[in-house]
Amino acid sequence: MAIELLPKDPMMLLSFVNTRLRDDKLTLDEFCAQFDVEQNVIIEKLAKLDYKYDENLRKFI
Repeated sequence: MAIELLPKDPMMLLSFVNTRLRDDKLTLDEFCAQFDVEQNVIIEKLAKLDYKYDENLRKFI
């Protein structure tokens, strides 16, 4: 899979990422490896919505 498959809209991206993290029981590292995307790309896009990754909960809050 690749970054091209990720939603462009930040709210859709948030939903997609959190759903995959939850359903597939992935860490952010694993998610990023699966989609061949740098963590900072995801983190920066979702930070614009005031969401931060919580390692303990394994989701953006």
